[in-house]
Amino acid sequence: MGADSTDGLLATVADGLGSGALIPYLGAEAVLLAPANAALPLAPEALAAFLSKRATVPSRIRRNPTATAQYIENFRHRKTLRKLMLEAFATPAEVPAFYRLLARLAPPMVVDTGYDTALAGAFAGNSDWAQIQGVSRAEVREGWYLCYDAAGAPLPEAGAAACRTLVYKPLGGVQPAGNFIISDSDFVEVLTEIDIQTPIPEAVKSRRASRGFVFFGCRFRDQLTRTYARQVMKRSAGPHFAVLPAAELTRNELRFIAEQGITVIDRPLAEVAAALEAALDCAVA
Repeated sequence: MGADSTDGLLATVADGLGSGALIPYLGAEAVLLAPANAALPLAPEALAAFLSKRATVPSRIRRNPTATAQYIENFRHRKTLRKLMLEAFATPAEVPAFYRLLARLAPPMVVDTGYDTALAGAFAGNSDWAQIQGVSRAEVREGWYLCYDAAGAPLPEAGAAACRTLVYKPLGGVQPAGNFIISDSDFVEVLTEIDIQTPIPEAVKSRRASRGFVFFGCRFRDQLTRTYARQVMKRSAGPHFAVLPAAELTRNELRFIAEQGITVIDRPLAEVAAALEAALDCAVA
């Protein structure tokens, strides 16, 4: 793709983010836009390594975070797994400048698949936003998600829906309450229902209906990532974009991108973030 074509895509994305027509979808590694966050166990392999160093697990699963988490849950109890996840993300994430830009834009919704605190930190000082976090059925049997206000206090879903911005964290987060969808059994519970959209909050369904998504720091290498992205996008209007290295995409990623009608922006994430910051700073100054 030529430079002029990519510049045109960036202009389209900037317009969509500025108007609220496009919803940012942040992969767990988007927070690496702040280099200080490299110490956090953000990549799946890094999280698996963190957990397996603190609890003995079979060598065959030490690179698989969901299997590692399931082994710990089975043999050391769910409380131990939760404690280790809290430890993994105990260090507050540095807030990338791009996250601060998104918070200033105050979009209708941001999807954040990381467990870290960076996005909440970006919204600090803004009271008109709420979080909706996915929860483990091993810990919360009466629902699929919980809502929190800007201060981290529990909130009815109607209260969250009334806020200007929803931060939707489908896998949970370390703050404010330590909700984590992480083990094999956690995902099995969700995946048995996600195709009929039961675990997706009504407020999320409503806000996506007339909008598209832009994926930042999100690869689609594994089935779980693709499934969540597909179901969060379901019945949204589009268009959809993703910042991805075109030459590195796997066959499964290419198939998913084609299936979902996602336009790839083939530039480094840091470069795209800087370009969008430059284009949008004036709009939110």
